[in-house]
Amino acid sequence: MIFITGGVRSGKSNFAEKIATEKSIASNGKLNYIATGLRSDLEMERRIEKHERDRQHSNQFWKTWEQPRNIGKLAENFTASDILLLDCLTTLLNNELFYPDTHPDDRLIDSIIDGIGQLRENCHTLIIVSNEILNEPIQDNELVLTYKKTLGILHQYIVSTANQAFLVESGVPILMKGVTK
Repeated sequence: MIFITGGVRSGKSNFAEKIATEKSIASNGKLNYIATGLRSDLEMERRIEKHERDRQHSNQFWKTWEQPRNIGKLAENFTASDILLLDCLTTLLNNELFYPDTHPDDRLIDSIIDGIGQLRENCHTLIIVSNEILNEPIQDNELVLTYKKTLGILHQYIVSTANQAFLVESGVPILMKGVTK
């Protein structure tokens, strides 16, 4: 498992797609893109379209799975040679938090961690992209505080179990955990 984080528009997704393509070529595995974004407004529509164009121009075939919640449900679709790119954890958390009748508690965190575990067990490589929002000042908004705390718990868990972790700053990936070959 590879974890990639960084600020908004830092180049995380491009870096993740590059790693996924390299892993696919090396293992002869199929490329799978798990998109958690919802086409909720014009800005999100444009971001989704840009990511789709980037993958189309990569000269690789990507199978796209639109799964804004309950990512573990996809696990049975993959094989031990598949490469999975989950983009992105922050959007997934947002979708899970704001789904009707959802409450931010340990069950929500466990559900996301379980879904990640199911994906990881059914593929060659799982690459998870997330946004680094934890460096921003904590506001007096209880919901923002809950979101940041939950994301922080998820980041710590994923990094602790990942083989590699990268921080992408201004398009430059910085290895934070693991080794490169």
